[in-house]
Amino acid sequence: MNTKARKVMIIGTGNVGVSAAYALLNQNICEELILVDLDKQRVEGHCQDLSDAAAYMPGMMKISTREARECADVDIAVITVSGGALKPGQSRLDELTNTARIVAKIVPDMMSNGFKGIFLIATNPCDIITWQVWKLSGLPRSQVIGTGVWLDTTRLRRALAEALDIGAQSIDAFILGEHGDTQFPVWSHSSVYGSPVAQVYQRKVGKNLDMTGLAEKVRKQGFEIYARKGCTEYGIAGTIAEICRNIFTGSHRALAISCILDGEYGETDVAVGVPAVLAQSGVQQVIELQLAADEQQKFAHSVAVIKANIQRLP
Repeated sequence: MNTKARKVMIIGTGNVGVSAAYALLNQNICEELILVDLDKQRVEGHCQDLSDAAAYMPGMMKISTREARECADVDIAVITVSGGALKPGQSRLDELTNTARIVAKIVPDMMSNGFKGIFLIATNPCDIITWQVWKLSGLPRSQVIGTGVWLDTTRLRRALAEALDIGAQSIDAFILGEHGDTQFPVWSHSSVYGSPVAQVYQRKVGKNLDMTGLAEKVRKQGFEIYARKGCTEYGIAGTIAEICRNIFTGSHRALAISCILDGEYGETDVAVGVPAVLAQSGVQQVIELQLAADEQQKFAHSVAVIKANIQRLP
């Protein structure tokens, strides 16, 4: 019987970090939540508030605050820090410089103080920061992952499910590539219980599926939420919780997350969104889909954009 407490450290207690903590708490995914933030007043307030909520849970969950370097016993460290809010017209790539400077201070300090767990990056631009954390940490690539395009994939499945009036769990469809403007759906591998999504849609709705329009809708959805409420938090919090749960349970389930590639899809030394099998050690296997010719071109373009921005790291 495994009696070791599962510990998740959340670095950055802004909207995303706190919402992730609340999702982890409500889904009873770990036994200890550790909050880290430079604003000591705010992080202590969040700790006390979440502790009140935890009192209603059926089990016991410890919620505490620490410095990031106090991490030797942490299983999963979730990085949600941000270099600042996006301005109108900016993309996730515009967050790179400021966020990368914060990450460059945190990660080496954690490694020098004995961190041996899994890094989960949920800050933007996700793929580039995931690569940066991998390089700074020196950890095996299996232990450094990003939330990547799993939220985008979930949005795609939800949109299709609403149109088809079925549960999203019945749809097998993926977004691949950058968590950003160059992401794309893999229509060649999209199905509903073995039948191509486009065929099912045509039979159900009576017209052809607008693949281009749906892909654009999914790509823009995060920005539309941001424009309306000034942030996105609950969707990405659910993404973080689901990834943590699948790691802790060793589910061997495939999620579309940001992984470091080492020859898969013909690419190396880059983090990009691809389907990957999660186990308790992190990424156990990157699944290589046989992409259609146009999808392979889109994937190569997405990788090129990520690599070009890796070169911009301070």
